[in-house]
Amino acid sequence: MDDRQRVEQLNKWRLMLGRYADQQIPFGGEGGDEWLRMDKTLDYLYSHEYGEDDSVRNPKQVMGGDGDSRLTVSEWINEVNKLFPRETIEVLEKQALDRYGMKELLTDETVLEKLEPNYELMKLILQVKGIMNPGVLQTARQIIRKVVEELLRKLEKEVRQSIEGVIDKTQSSAIRMARNLDMKKTILQNLKNYDKEKRRLVLEKVFFYSRTRLNATWHVVIAVDESGSMLDSVIHSAVMAGIFSSLPMLETRLVIFDTNVVDLSEYVDDPVETLMNVQLGGGTDIGKALRYCEGLVSIPERTIFVLVTDLYEGGDQREMYSVTAGLIESGVRMLILTALDKDVNPNYDRTAAVKMANLGAHVAALTPGELAEWVGGVINE
Repeated sequence: MDDRQRVEQLNKWRLMLGRYADQQIPFGGEGGDEWLRMDKTLDYLYSHEYGEDDSVRNPKQVMGGDGDSRLTVSEWINEVNKLFPRETIEVLEKQALDRYGMKELLTDETVLEKLEPNYELMKLILQVKGIMNPGVLQTARQIIRKVVEELLRKLEKEVRQSIEGVIDKTQSSAIRMARNLDMKKTILQNLKNYDKEKRRLVLEKVFFYSRTRLNATWHVVIAVDESGSMLDSVIHSAVMAGIFSSLPMLETRLVIFDTNVVDLSEYVDDPVETLMNVQLGGGTDIGKALRYCEGLVSIPERTIFVLVTDLYEGGDQREMYSVTAGLIESGVRMLILTALDKDVNPNYDRTAAVKMANLGAHVAALTPGELAEWVGGVINE
């Protein structure tokens, strides 16, 4: 390691240890001003670990007098974006919001405009949008739209492939997709290539089924628990409902609930508007929501009901089980999603899940892609 590399390493250690290590490891080498700016920017954030008052953080070293003035929130955001790579920016912004509760990042329009749109930022906006003034709320809506559009780009193609067509086993296709693999024909057509010495089948050609478009309409009702613990599920449910509503063979309704039930079907084709109408928190009355959704079912045998909840019922459990039994007996296909987040981390009432499954509901923790596969499987039967 040459002298330049050694100085750079020491400067990085100095940043990690903070300004109280300055006497032991002062900044050195070239670019001293930039190192000092980075130090000041990090200190602005991590000083929150000790409280806002400098005398509380370190009674022996109060920053005042001839020292630099403290950054404002807006200045801090500017410095973060100038001095650090994107990956670091996201970490710093997330810690500012999550760890240190710097909600001013979300309630100042000029600051909010400078934040990097991402999934975690969208979640935080949805949690505090109730305290935003109209100007900030408009900026927040633009951030949510950017993140939602990215989610749509990632999910829409997969969902359409799962739902728009059914496998036609009477025709072969040149489209090579694993889900369309004709295993039986592939084996039969390649038996002549069996290698006896190596005891394996050599595939010269792999055959696939064709897919035909579905025209018959299915009704999909999605009911989403909007309690605080279900935020990831609420987001992905809104996005999936938007995709479903764009498919001609599906008629989609969307309902959110806590102890009250709100029908957001008029916004179903706009996930952003759906999310802006969500009010996270409160209790949970699943039975009441099920009873409302029961009234939305007109053709039970062609209805898919997706209930997104952790199944922790705050209302009457008997009502929850009774309405579920009635829906399933009428012919409704019912899926209870205990998680809809990208990591599938389920947290739900397992006793209630077992009882719902015994009534005939399909209970599972699925990713959005797996949900599309399940819906596609039902309508392709």
